[in-house]
Amino acid sequence: MATKYIFVTGGVTSSLGKGIICASLGKLLSARGLKVTIQKLDPYINVDPGTMNPYEHGEVYVTDDGAETDLDLGHYERFLGINTSQQNNVTTGRIYYDVIMKERQGAYLGKTVQVIPHITDEIKSRILELGETGEYDVVIVETGGTVGDIEGLPYIEAMRQLRYDVGKKNTLSIHLTLVPYLRAARELKTKPTQHSVKTIYEIGLQPDILVCRAEVPLDMSIRRKIAQFCNVDVEDVIASIDAESIYEVPLMMLEEGLDSQVISKLDIKCKDKPDLENWNEFVNAVKNPKKRIKIGLVGKYVEHHDAYISIVESLIHAGAVNGCKINLEWVQSDEVTPENVDKKLGHLSGILVAPGFGGRGIEGKISAVKYARENKVPFFGICLGMQCAVVEFARNVCGMNEANSTEFNAETKFPVIDVMPDQKDILETGGTMRLGSYDCALKKDTNSLRAYKQELINERHRHRYELNNEFRETLEKAGLVMAGVNPDRDLVEIIELKDHPWFTGVQFHPELKSKVVEPHPIFVGFVEASLKKAEASRQEPEKSNSAN
Repeated sequence: MATKYIFVTGGVTSSLGKGIICASLGKLLSARGLKVTIQKLDPYINVDPGTMNPYEHGEVYVTDDGAETDLDLGHYERFLGINTSQQNNVTTGRIYYDVIMKERQGAYLGKTVQVIPHITDEIKSRILELGETGEYDVVIVETGGTVGDIEGLPYIEAMRQLRYDVGKKNTLSIHLTLVPYLRAARELKTKPTQHSVKTIYEIGLQPDILVCRAEVPLDMSIRRKIAQFCNVDVEDVIASIDAESIYEVPLMMLEEGLDSQVISKLDIKCKDKPDLENWNEFVNAVKNPKKRIKIGLVGKYVEHHDAYISIVESLIHAGAVNGCKINLEWVQSDEVTPENVDKKLGHLSGILVAPGFGGRGIEGKISAVKYARENKVPFFGICLGMQCAVVEFARNVCGMNEANSTEFNAETKFPVIDVMPDQKDILETGGTMRLGSYDCALKKDTNSLRAYKQELINERHRHRYELNNEFRETLEKAGLVMAGVNPDRDLVEIIELKDHPWFTGVQFHPELKSKVVEPHPIFVGFVEASLKKAEASRQEPEKSNSAN
């Protein structure tokens, strides 16, 4: 079977959930036995999101091969249970950069370089690059932004051309749009959808299926009206109603028949029904938890939850395994002080100190670490969170009062966290950190080994600073356990405390590898420890009959 390409665009407004729809469709198709991957085309001119402020873009998702990518790739991996790569995320900046480099090298033989055909050809080559590997039956291609945006026009044109290049029987266009409900009039309005479809028609792409986001169900009269004015069959008008959990969306799309319509139109041979037994069990566990616990996420960007989206989803995965609902409390690290730390964190069953960059809010994170260490509250530090734990331990246990990271104080007497040697001479900021997957050997008799159940693991990284090995012996003698070490470069990857129920800091980003069908073991261990803390406290965990 020739590789099938599904193009997903959006209209009316951003943040309609194209990424979740793509991931949901991919899940349904893969559950029918098809090999599926998803590619995100981002119209911004940044080469990648790696240099963007978290408030601007949210989380930067890192793949095994070290690509800094859009957070939607996290949804793709979590839903489909696959690993993506740098091929799965393309930006306008990367497209123009590569075209300009080719022009400088004479690849275009002196021709005038233009958006059409050179930019569009480069876009098409990136899409076909995935399909021509022979690994996939279906490639779903999501375009960021909304139709009509100037920066998105080359992508729509490339998709239009590809429908002829690979044949219409091998391509499908899905357009996600909004059907707003006006409460004052008590009516659903189809005009925004009509205008959105008209816009994409004018650009040259005709949708085969419309996925309509709405707050309330679409009755048949609304579906017929949309079908009539948007030139699709009524069966191709798919309702996407607001859901309590993103993990319910594949089941809703199954009920709407999205996967069946796609399979029929592309004439794909596969299983008659998707196997969603494990998925249904997971959704049931999320919606019907037996207990609840409170975990605090201490971070610098808590006003923008997308900055920590993979951590949030990893906690949901781990909560489902442990049969509990996690009530996540967002704690702004700037506001945590030694004087108010008990008030801020004293009611929590677990404390997670999040990753980040820069000196703002660091002392608040260190106060949170100290509180967790001294009060035996399960603690989990990720990347910068782990580094803060090392600084706190050095200051308050080892007597190095001025201990710090050279990221925050280049002149500190005790640089227990220092820039990696191979990072010291790097001046550029984009794509230059320690990125991608690296091995980690786990020490015996540690919580980490008990969680992973194997001595050699592999995790994804994104950092410039590390635990300074010059202070390693001093820290170890004081009781800090180097629970995980990179075997090739002897870099400390995991720290623990022996006399603590769960005190773990990791230099890597385990949240990037947690999946619905394969929750990350260290998150599972942290939530399990937090649940035990709650059960041992005076107030038992709240009994729960719902996900709310």
